[in-house]
Amino acid sequence: MTRIYNKLWTPATDKTPSSHMAKFFHLVNSKYDLNYTLYEELHKWSITYLGAFWETVVDYFNITFDTPYKQVLTRAIPFYNTKWFEGASLSYAAHITRNFKDQQTVLLFQNELGETTEISWNALILRAEELKHQMLERGVGKGDCVVGYLLNHPDTIAAFLATNALGAVWSCCSPDFGIQSAINRFEQLKPKLLMAHTSYTYNGKKYQQQEKINALIQGLPSLQDTINFSGSFDDWDLDTTAKADLHPVSVPFEHPIWVLFSSGTTGKPKAITHSAGGMLLEQFKALCLHQDVHEGERFFWNTTTGWMMWNYALGALLCGGVLCLYDGSANYPDIGTQWRFAQQNKINHFGNGAPFYAQCMKTPPSALTTKSFPELKSLGSTGAPLSAPAFEFLQKHLPQTQIISLSGGTDVCSAFIGGNPMLPVYAGYLQCRMLGAAIAAWDSFGNAVEGMTGELVITEPMPSMPVYFWGDEANSRYHKSYFDRFSNVWAHGDWIKIVPDIGVEVLGRSDATLNKNGIRIGTAEIYSALESYPKLTDFLIVDLMVRQQGLLLLLVELKQPLDSKITKEIKNHIRTLCSPRHVPDRIIQVPQIPYTISGKKMEIPVKKLLMGSPFNEVASPGAMKNPKALEHFLKVKDNLEL
Repeated sequence: MTRIYNKLWTPATDKTPSSHMAKFFHLVNSKYDLNYTLYEELHKWSITYLGAFWETVVDYFNITFDTPYKQVLTRAIPFYNTKWFEGASLSYAAHITRNFKDQQTVLLFQNELGETTEISWNALILRAEELKHQMLERGVGKGDCVVGYLLNHPDTIAAFLATNALGAVWSCCSPDFGIQSAINRFEQLKPKLLMAHTSYTYNGKKYQQQEKINALIQGLPSLQDTINFSGSFDDWDLDTTAKADLHPVSVPFEHPIWVLFSSGTTGKPKAITHSAGGMLLEQFKALCLHQDVHEGERFFWNTTTGWMMWNYALGALLCGGVLCLYDGSANYPDIGTQWRFAQQNKINHFGNGAPFYAQCMKTPPSALTTKSFPELKSLGSTGAPLSAPAFEFLQKHLPQTQIISLSGGTDVCSAFIGGNPMLPVYAGYLQCRMLGAAIAAWDSFGNAVEGMTGELVITEPMPSMPVYFWGDEANSRYHKSYFDRFSNVWAHGDWIKIVPDIGVEVLGRSDATLNKNGIRIGTAEIYSALESYPKLTDFLIVDLMVRQQGLLLLLVELKQPLDSKITKEIKNHIRTLCSPRHVPDRIIQVPQIPYTISGKKMEIPVKKLLMGSPFNEVASPGAMKNPKALEHFLKVKDNLEL
């Protein structure tokens, strides 16, 4: 049976030539005397001639090196030891501040009360310069670690710029992290300075933070001082016309820019350390080439400071864009809040997590269904696979907007698979493998496959890969995380299907893959079907592997009791939209589905708990969005009778 792919969006022929991707395409053809016309040709070239590709990125974006590089890359085995732009030094912050435009808006901020504040370049750089001097007075210098317990607020942008201008290393958690979870992360870095907001508001409720800040100080003996922020703009000169200058220092290409952390739902969080040069190149490529962010365009991604998307969104400033920040719940007072924010502020690029869009499908906000968004150029999604029905729902209400679903990770603080302004969008598919990312789907024997599911692997190095895990001197944890499965190949842990001329389908985590009678099924296939069943509030499926053929257990959140009628309806719904092999063996109602702070379903911890692992070994409550949700699964385990 031939599958029919639903094309939702096609690039406008009059706008495509002005895209960064089209201009970069032209530069490659002219510089290397090529005659490529297809994106697949350009992508293959970018991963075959890595040195030429990344050097062309440097040329196109006019990246400035304070000391020149000797060569673009020196290969090594394993390839995480590859050296990039050896001998070069640069400044990430300098590539932001070179876009300085006096009184023009660079940041737009809104809180839960609907109060909107516009920050000019003058005001931002002046505030960053003031913080830089405060940090210098406290002895912070190149290579020192500065940690933040901070909101998604202009204070945090200024604090990061000040940190980066000094050549110090940045790391941040959002205030919704539990104290022990924050300590588990920060103590690995032995930070010199803590920056923190003393209060925050979420879901209409104000939370005081001083007690938690004091506990952090007690738990981090390396700290020499703390800088607190109130969250107001009393310390800002919003009307200044003064031209401040950060005078950012230059650092080696491989110098750490920031440390991000794995979810920490199980075990000690991995301290994933990225390089200044690698992030600079990757963000220009990802946001300018693949998301087509241009100078003056307004870029928004709903995120907290503890999720990699906060760092990713900084790339909009490299592109000369206006970075839009929202602090608070996306659902307060209702799910239309951020749609109104986008409409009122004429946002050009809007990003959110896939679960947010799934929620919008179930309760369509009037702000989306009745408003016009003529300025909205792209709609981004990440955090989980965006289902085909969600693609269709969003495209129906935003017919002129390009839907860009991203798949990558904290590991590279970017995406491997994402958007392209020159390609069409098909429901349920990510548009392309991104330039410079040698992505393939491999079967269990290490063979590349197309048109069928396989493990997402990366066969060539990327400058955005971690330089190391902080404190992992022998790279043993780094190697175990990505290189244990295949020799000199990065195994990412996602289950994907590459369909030529259509795109890439992401089917979920490979370690959460379901096995029904020997047939492997991605969780995203079942989630996609369940999104269109109206009685379900939320859901999670696991394969408990207690029998030879496996046992598929569907856990559901409902507003009414689960009875035999609803159970039958759910199974029939899955059978109709998927197949008989997708139908779960058992369906159990639970009060809540557990999520990480960054909004990802906790499939693996739930699976481990139900298989008998001790509660304290499967999850860290401080790294969860709703810690009490997982406690109920102890009762589920006791009643399973496996």
